[in-house]
Amino acid sequence: MGTEIERKFLVNEDLWVPPDTYMRCKQGYLAVGPPVAVRVRMMGDAATINIKRATLDIVRMEFEYEIPVVDAEELLGHACMGHVVEKTRYLVEFEGHTWEIDVFEGENEGLIVAEIELEHRDEPFAKPAWAGEEVSAMRAT
Repeated sequence: MGTEIERKFLVNEDLWVPPDTYMRCKQGYLAVGPPVAVRVRMMGDAATINIKRATLDIVRMEFEYEIPVVDAEELLGHACMGHVVEKTRYLVEFEGHTWEIDVFEGENEGLIVAEIELEHRDEPFAKPAWAGEEVSAMRAT
């Protein structure tokens, strides 16, 4: 079984400087659960379908599979619930961990969230100065 252990933090925009490299992302939800959320995502020139247990715990079941980009475009255009989320993703290395920072656009414009994936629930990690309030229990899937 696939498992994700992830913590999320709001980003203090005054303390964070985006790196030069990034990936554009479009994602939409085919189902929002419970018991699971099903998401289709285009990240750069790749596409995936993702199934996650719809829970607020930082540890949850997750499965992700590559799909053809044309299929993702069709699903995003015609099968998603609600609006399609658009964002820019930056990867930042900080003291032995990779942080994913998502800068949202459209209906979520102004939201900047940093995620860190861990090996186990209690794994220690250094929190960058730009990582503010933890919102792991409030995250969308």
